[in-house]
Amino acid sequence: MTAAFSQLSPHGASRTSLAGRYGPVAALSGPRPAEPLATVLLLPGYTGSKEDFAPLLDGIAEGGLHPVAIDLPGQYESPGPDDESRYLPLALGEAVAELITGLSGDGLPVLLLGHSYGGLVARGAVLCGAPVAGLTLLGSGPDRLPPGARLSALDVGEPLLRGHGVEAAYAVREQVSARAPAWLAMAEELRAFLRTRFVSSSTAGLLGMAAGLRSEPDRVEELAAALRDRGALGLVVAGEHDDAWSVEQQKDMARRLEVPFAVVERAAHSPNTENPPGLLEILVPEWRSWLR
Repeated sequence: MTAAFSQLSPHGASRTSLAGRYGPVAALSGPRPAEPLATVLLLPGYTGSKEDFAPLLDGIAEGGLHPVAIDLPGQYESPGPDDESRYLPLALGEAVAELITGLSGDGLPVLLLGHSYGGLVARGAVLCGAPVAGLTLLGSGPDRLPPGARLSALDVGEPLLRGHGVEAAYAVREQVSARAPAWLAMAEELRAFLRTRFVSSSTAGLLGMAAGLRSEPDRVEELAAALRDRGALGLVVAGEHDDAWSVEQQKDMARRLEVPFAVVERAAHSPNTENPPGLLEILVPEWRSWLR
């Protein structure tokens, strides 16, 4: 893994917004190739944002595809509802399906990628009828987050969020992170961004998405049927050291979906920032093959 890439990596995209059911959805759009083959919509994971895809945007565009990365409703710069249940994967998927319908209005096929919790939401969007030509699940799983440090962090974080709010929850998160060498080596500018992003996010959204990570059922068979019914292609990608859903879980999910499976070397749960060149070597050729 490398520290050369982050949410603050330079790119040629422009800040914009998409019309969403809960208000404007903040996005990074582009660069747009002269004759794009498709639009690629990128969904971040829990506590994430559009900036998680900053290291990928130019590479996707160089492959002839138009990237659009968003903050999900309730994340960072996108407003969201006050009802926690509206942040569960199917409910958010319904909102994302509406965005995809809008994006497809320019006549280009839409490819959908969801990272981590964004993968569960992307699955929800397909199950809600999103008109996608292809679906990529990156570092995501077949159902709820399995036992481990990440699930334990959600259990600790919920009472803090409910009782004391996002500022207090993030203060504890920083205290825990301060023990990690990667955090100590992180540029102050990036630390400041991560803090601003978290405390700008909706409390209801953080709680609702956490509930989704704890409770999402296995919908793999439903998804496989939906992809077959609309002739959409699929891909599952995992970092070789993923510590959320295991590589074996993700490989089995790909088998059940009857789609290719690929592993990004020198990456853990977030290949998009840990090894974006390695991830692009997998994504771009596969996506281009879908569009022939």
